[in-house]
Amino acid sequence: MAAPAGAGAGMAAPDGRRWLWPVLTAALGLLTTGASALEVYTPKEIFVANGTQGRLTCKFKSTDTTGTLTTVSWSFQPEGTDTTVSFFHYSQGQVYPGDYPPFKDRISWAGDLDKKDASINIENMQFIHNGTYICDVKNPPDIVAQPGHIRLYVVEKEIVPVFPVWVLVGIVTAVVVGVILLISTVLAVLYRRRSSKRDYTGSC
Repeated sequence: MAAPAGAGAGMAAPDGRRWLWPVLTAALGLLTTGASALEVYTPKEIFVANGTQGRLTCKFKSTDTTGTLTTVSWSFQPEGTDTTVSFFHYSQGQVYPGDYPPFKDRISWAGDLDKKDASINIENMQFIHNGTYICDVKNPPDIVAQPGHIRLYVVEKEIVPVFPVWVLVGIVTAVVVGVILLISTVLAVLYRRRSSKRDYTGSC
């Protein structure tokens, strides 16, 4: 006795869905393995004296070697705004400065892609250059990266901090601890001398 046509169609549909999921999973795996993560490292903040050169350090880590496809882009978000402006691009050994007026004729490439360095220099920095600088690196197939952000402060030459705040705190703490130990050592030596003198006179 032949089976109803509807029953055969109903059983074939689930079988068709079974092989579809493995194919989709394999395709997704190929896509994710083809774009591995790239890590970008920048200082959180820097201080630059007004009228001097500022170096924006940007280093990156990639599992692939750099080459002609490696690109570097720098953007700027002025202080107090939400607008981001691209002002510098580096690709295939060529520098492509943007036409943003505050950076015209001020930017120079200071990096070395072979050393995973994407840094730049900005000449004659002024107070209009206060803001956040964003370093974005692409090194295919390493293209998934979180850009580095630098908060830059342009200040008067007289108030540029020579050391970061945490370094100054550490130095002060070390000096205070050193003075306390020195005083404690001197008092201990004086106490021992007095005690030895008392013991000597008592024995006589």
